[in-house]
Amino acid sequence: MTILVINCGSSSIKYQLLDMKNDDVFDLLAKGLVEKIGLPEGAITQTCPSDPSKPKYTETLPIPDHTEGMKLVLAALTDAEHGVLKSFDDIEAVGHRIVQGADFFSSSALVDDDVLRKIEICCDFAPLHNPAHLLGIRAMQAVLPTVPQVVTFDTAYHQTMEPYTYMYALPYEYYEKYHVRRYGAHGTSHQFVARRGAELLGLDLMNSRIITCHLGNGSSITANENGHCKDTSMGFTPLEGLIMGTRVGNVDANVVTYLMKKLDLTPDQMTDILNKKSGFLGLSGVSSDLRDMNALAEQGDRKARIVLKKLTHDIIKYIGAYTAEMGGVDAIVFTGGIGENNARLRRRVCENLAFLGLKFDYEANAAASGDTIISLPDSAVKVAMISTNEELVIARDTMHIVQSLDD
Repeated sequence: MTILVINCGSSSIKYQLLDMKNDDVFDLLAKGLVEKIGLPEGAITQTCPSDPSKPKYTETLPIPDHTEGMKLVLAALTDAEHGVLKSFDDIEAVGHRIVQGADFFSSSALVDDDVLRKIEICCDFAPLHNPAHLLGIRAMQAVLPTVPQVVTFDTAYHQTMEPYTYMYALPYEYYEKYHVRRYGAHGTSHQFVARRGAELLGLDLMNSRIITCHLGNGSSITANENGHCKDTSMGFTPLEGLIMGTRVGNVDANVVTYLMKKLDLTPDQMTDILNKKSGFLGLSGVSSDLRDMNALAEQGDRKARIVLKKLTHDIIKYIGAYTAEMGGVDAIVFTGGIGENNARLRRRVCENLAFLGLKFDYEANAAASGDTIISLPDSAVKVAMISTNEELVIARDTMHIVQSLDD
């Protein structure tokens, strides 16, 4: 089945075209990015991994909205020179990543009017993401009106958490009236790397305790027990949990109201500070990129060193908490832009977990590329670095749901 996977941002469209034979056999036909939508000068870039003879395609041009962006995607995929499809008719289904599905969705769903209405309700919980996802779905409906569309939610995987885990100790009516609870995020990534980690490490996923660390500009850690989410670090929004690129992570709620009074800030201004001006950027005063923190720390920058130590501390603290919560841990998996590319951070974290019987493979960690085991064979806790593939999870779910329509 030929499936187009779409990940819409407020001004971008990431996409992959996959030819799915089954869950584990597939070809990545093309992948690309449409960016700077709505700005005077946008751009599209596309490569065809399964056919190296196809040239990389890049073009700069105005892209006024997501509908025009979708038209560009389809035109690039069907272009005689750099495309991989003969016509739009070759696309059998479209899968979309949706950040927030609240407690409406515990699995992926076929797009219909009710699903769209619920995604729209969830815009209040993910105002930077869900409106863009809706634009992508509606743009694709306009361009390919007869092709079935499926949505996969970052929050769905975390719906197996118990009420005592996801509830905040606020008046219960706020949950009933306004859906205030912990939802988590990065669920498709945690689901994928937990499964792939179990395969790589020789564990039975359905009889395992795996802690997955998705570390990037946004970071979250999840306790995966027997193939399901038991707990996760992000909350009502992706703001809660670890220190992140520009997000504050855990903070005493009274700090928020204190600063709002001291600085005479509106709720929107305070939200902007917490989400866009804090984290690595806020503490360092320089950058939201951990690579910059590493460089500055090596030059002796005190604030950059605090950032690095705080991130390491937060990760260790969550791993310790989730190990206790699950009554032990069989494996720890690192993924995401930081998790996959920062060998020093992986080493710092794992050196602090020797009390669990973790024996770290320094050479494997330093040379790690792609999916790699970075613990020694006799380590009581296995450790791996896994390249996440959220698009594959979306494609698998889309394939199953569309196939079920014919049953």
